[in-house]
Amino acid sequence: MRLAPNNKISGGKILSSKVPKGSNRLKIALRNAANAIGNLKDSTPLSDFLKRINFRKGRVSAISATARKLAVIIWNMVTKNKLYHNPENYLFLDQKRKLGLIKRIQKQIDKLGLKSEELNFATN
Repeated sequence: MRLAPNNKISGGKILSSKVPKGSNRLKIALRNAANAIGNLKDSTPLSDFLKRINFRKGRVSAISATARKLAVIIWNMVTKNKLYHNPENYLFLDQKRKLGLIKRIQKQIDKLGLKSEELNFATN
């Protein structure tokens, strides 16, 4: 469908990793769906994905990446004959790091035997 990068590697060196040019009706439909997902006001996992890629690489690349993700979801639904379940509780790497930091701080507080009265945090 010309949505995935065409990685050309020779001798371990990446020569090209661009998405090939070309168009078909399914690619256009998936890109339009990805663009509509990007215009949603509600937060969904796919719109969050598009926003993350948009921040790093720009809107056009984000739409292509989201269209490819939609194609993978549809392919898995068709081949495995399963319904799509929105990953509501999925945490991304930055969220996992924050939770890990909170758990480590809580362990240190418990290890030191401190109580909430002894901890005087400055609140703004």
